[in-house]
Amino acid sequence: MTASAAFPKLAHGLVAILRGLRPEEAVDMASAVFEAGIEAIEVPLNSPDPFTSIERIVSALPPSALLGAGTVLTAEQVDRLADAGGRLLVSPNIDAAVMHRAAHHGLVTMPGVFTPSEAFQALRLGASALKFFPASALGPKGIAAIMAVLPADAVVGAVGGVSDKDFADYAKIGVRTFGLGSSLFAPGTSVAAVRERAVAAVSAWRAAFGKTSHG
Repeated sequence: MTASAAFPKLAHGLVAILRGLRPEEAVDMASAVFEAGIEAIEVPLNSPDPFTSIERIVSALPPSALLGAGTVLTAEQVDRLADAGGRLLVSPNIDAAVMHRAAHHGLVTMPGVFTPSEAFQALRLGASALKFFPASALGPKGIAAIMAVLPADAVVGAVGGVSDKDFADYAKIGVRTFGLGSSLFAPGTSVAAVRERAVAAVSAWRAAFGKTSHG
């Protein structure tokens, strides 16, 4: 099958997970995150009217932003994401139908995996990057053990129970990409607070990895 698009170069290996985002606040929240230095943003599909939020964010931010959806579970949702202008597809699992549709649309994919079998299945299905989820259950040691058998060029991300306080521990095993959810945004959080948290996360990432990284 055709592979997904390659995981792009990001100034910082961070993906903002804006679960619960409402369309009326979408542009302000996404702009605050992007201006702080987090270029990749996902709106999980179990948020209110997520495709409207995605459309508004895509229209508001520069083409360099990597925008899309999380919790993508069906091929139909992949089509709707592409129609909304999203380029990033994140899921909690690995599903062949979802991956095939994502490749058809040329999306960047980051499916959720937890075991070596799932990780290799995701790579066979053309995943752009692997989302180890929930990372807090595996921890750096568990992810390191699985990374030891993966291709050296596989892009690995840690998502789920991860905050900027964990970057240094993951840096030791070579994980440079993180999805930040509740440590960054939760429904009811102010734009100012989200901006402050995003700035802190970017500063912590730079402290752990330097200024730039591939993914």
